[in-house]
Amino acid sequence: MRRITVALFLALALSCTHEEQPVPKPAPPRFQEVTVDPFPGMDGPGLQLTAAELQGRIVWNLWSGDNAGFWNHLSQNGFGTTDLLKTIDSRRRATRFQTMGLINQPGFQAAAQADRYGLWIDVPKPGDPDGAIDAKIDEATYGRSSGVVGLRIFPNPDFDAVAAKKWNASRYYSDPRYYNDRNLVRPYRVGMTCAFCHVSFDPVRPPANVAEPRWENLNDYIGAQYFRVAEVFGNGMGEESFVWQLLHSNEPGTLDTSFIATDYLNNPGTMNAIFNVPQRVKRAQPEQVAGGALALRGIRNPVTTPRVLKEGADSVGFNAALSRVYVNIGTDWQEWTGNFNPLIGGKKQTPFSVAKAQKNSPHWNWSEERAPALAAYFIKVAKPVLLKDAPGGAAYLTADAKVLERGKAVFVNECAGCHSSKPREEALTDPEFFTDNFLGDERRHPVDRIGTNATRAAATNAVRGHVWDNFSSETYKTLPAVKPLELQNPFDGSTFDFQLPAGGPGYYRPPSLIGIWATAPFLHNNAIGEFNGDPSVAGRMRAFDDAITKMLWPKKRAGIIRRTTAKSYIQVPVSYIPAALRDPALLDADGNLRIGPIPKGTPVNLLANIDLEASRLDLARLLIDSAKALHRIDKEKMSDAQATALLKTLVPQLLKVNKCPDFIEDKGHLFGTTLPDEDKRALIELLKTF
Repeated sequence: MRRITVALFLALALSCTHEEQPVPKPAPPRFQEVTVDPFPGMDGPGLQLTAAELQGRIVWNLWSGDNAGFWNHLSQNGFGTTDLLKTIDSRRRATRFQTMGLINQPGFQAAAQADRYGLWIDVPKPGDPDGAIDAKIDEATYGRSSGVVGLRIFPNPDFDAVAAKKWNASRYYSDPRYYNDRNLVRPYRVGMTCAFCHVSFDPVRPPANVAEPRWENLNDYIGAQYFRVAEVFGNGMGEESFVWQLLHSNEPGTLDTSFIATDYLNNPGTMNAIFNVPQRVKRAQPEQVAGGALALRGIRNPVTTPRVLKEGADSVGFNAALSRVYVNIGTDWQEWTGNFNPLIGGKKQTPFSVAKAQKNSPHWNWSEERAPALAAYFIKVAKPVLLKDAPGGAAYLTADAKVLERGKAVFVNECAGCHSSKPREEALTDPEFFTDNFLGDERRHPVDRIGTNATRAAATNAVRGHVWDNFSSETYKTLPAVKPLELQNPFDGSTFDFQLPAGGPGYYRPPSLIGIWATAPFLHNNAIGEFNGDPSVAGRMRAFDDAITKMLWPKKRAGIIRRTTAKSYIQVPVSYIPAALRDPALLDADGNLRIGPIPKGTPVNLLANIDLEASRLDLARLLIDSAKALHRIDKEKMSDAQATALLKTLVPQLLKVNKCPDFIEDKGHLFGTTLPDEDKRALIELLKTF
């Protein structure tokens, strides 16, 4: 009993008191522009980019700011998660797409041998002009190629003679005690560009070989549809780790963008596709801006802005939303990570200050100054990807004009209220209603009306006083509360009411339906439809058919609740535990603090959504009762069924401190589901043409 109780209290103490030491900022760097396009054929032939548009392409694909320092910092302070230097292991190149969902960089190949530090990193392919990309750019500004699109390599300034003596590449790849040591200094740092989460295979120009694409097979704005969070950030964890279970609750193609700046919600969302920016702006609504957001470049009040985050929180302009993305992946990280407790929380967030970043961070300023160029780039390239233009795509489209006309009528009546950038009434008089239509309305809609899983809508990072305060409008911060949600107990199916707070949470913006044939599975969390990992036209159509059938015939859905797939434990590497508390009785064979067991079949979000800023009294009671339960499970060697039965007694307490106890992932969005089957099939035929 003592072992588990002490371990639980120690874990809670780490969440409340774990503070990173301030990191000194280096001298201001000198950056260099790139004046040639190193990505021939990407996004389609004959783009003819202007100088500004090229600048936007470069900043999206090559610029990582100073975030290589952030990702290195996280590899040393991430409790055993997230080591991008392992992610680029060249020995995985042949299977990198299938296992990790990452895109191999054209012009590179797997290394035949380790480099001088014993690390396996892709190398340029002899004779391939794309392999000479690094000769065209300044390495100090953009790093060098890793062989993975969106990841750039920089030398680690902390890798001195002392660190070199301690470095052991063999142990780095194989020994958890070694690579989980927070004092380990790696030879390189790996920076992340926006392209890492947004570049994928072009639906109308798929590659012949997914392991060896050319630039013309890649699309800059479709979103990383095949990205597998657990493989990218899991750092060799096994099924017995609860963090492994948490990461595997993210469907392929989704990512919890608040995983680091935690809001105590496991809320993975699809990687945004970016389409038809001008029509988005035309449909966007004016919002009032106040406070720190007024420091943003070019801000005017009111600002007419599309919504970028799925809950509609980014609401101070398209350029500002693009600038915020760089902070979220680590720009000005010494400042940003001081606004919250990375990964684990336990202290109140404070706003990231735009004004302070403008004063102190040359990397922020470089990004913010180029946001208009990035917007111009997307205006040029982010065009619809049409099935008729894909190889063999015409075979999937109907030639029956009557069916399409019926589908249009159904769409206007059932879908256009949310999925059109043109007023529904125009459909009666405009024969080009679907031409140059964003197929989304850029308004926020209450989750109680949509009925989908509410966890993403419950996000609070952009509410007043929180980390993204400077990137959300007064209009967002004063949104009224949505109606109470009727939610379901994941163990017995009983229902209870849950109220989201006012002041921002509780809303979703409808996604665009452009390219819907190519972007299944569906919903904000990719929960409807089977993921098949096949980027060919035939593979995309199989995924579309399965997902759209489940959307319109909801009885075919599974009622998914993400549950642990094995007995698991919360594990903290020994180097994170204060020396005075390193009791061997608390550690496992790998030197980890090990809390558990958590029974197989436990709903992941029952634990992942515990709000560490909830009532301390409620948390303390839960902690004590959990310790007693875990002790019984351990002492009595309970089966999973027995352990689950015991865990059920804690459910009322767990729900009380759960920030969003909504567990069913594939529910809701029942619009059109009561139509006659013939109408549904006509609608499906129309959707294929978008």
